[in-house]
Amino acid sequence: MIRRTCRFLLPATLLLTACGAERTDTDPAPGHPPVAAEAKAPGPAPEPSLATGPRQLPGLGPLTRAQVPADARQAVVVTGRGRNSPRSEAVLYERTVAGWQERGSWPAHNALYGWTDDHRLGDLRSPVGVYSLTDAGGLLPDPGTRMPYDQSAAFTATGSGFEGEPLSGSFDYVVAIDYNRRPGTSPLDGTRPLGSGRGGGIWLHVDHGGPTQACVTLRRPHMKELLRRLDPERHPVAVLGDTAALAR
Repeated sequence: MIRRTCRFLLPATLLLTACGAERTDTDPAPGHPPVAAEAKAPGPAPEPSLATGPRQLPGLGPLTRAQVPADARQAVVVTGRGRNSPRSEAVLYERTVAGWQERGSWPAHNALYGWTDDHRLGDLRSPVGVYSLTDAGGLLPDPGTRMPYDQSAAFTATGSGFEGEPLSGSFDYVVAIDYNRRPGTSPLDGTRPLGSGRGGGIWLHVDHGGPTQACVTLRRPHMKELLRRLDPERHPVAVLGDTAALAR
């Protein structure tokens, strides 16, 4: 397991720029004993393959499917209820020899105003697209993930959300969504390759009971389950968007 220790603290305002608002797998069957020459021994059973099961992630159209890397074996598909809705469903899929298999399905929140194909800082919409998941962290100790996990007091959320709900505990567990960030660093890293105007600091994190500024949130037990299932060797990705956008 890779573990990094964060040695810096960031102001709460930086942490909250994208999250809840403060204002973030044969051997053939054993052979038969010798038989008469004219008898034919059975051949091995065919090995299972992706052709025997669902080959594509459900709900995705050709444009979205084309964005999913060929080596991705885990995908968190977050499907919004509507273009302008802050409510969505997150489903974890794993690609096996039998095809893509569902491993968990959970209710989720996304940004207050829904989704956008061109996310900008402060637009209160979550970015549509396919993004790698490489780094995790949180205020609380590692719950048993194989992801690099940074525990730091800097994952402290304060204030209240859009519906007056407290944000405390929202960053107890987080997974960074690699939108406008540098993969392989702490979720707290502030590097913005596309520039600060394109936003950043967009995470999967603990749900606080209301919409976010751009993040996607899951209830605490579901975040812990997700963290325990995610495996960097399976190259996990997040597939984000409303139903219509994902179907393109």
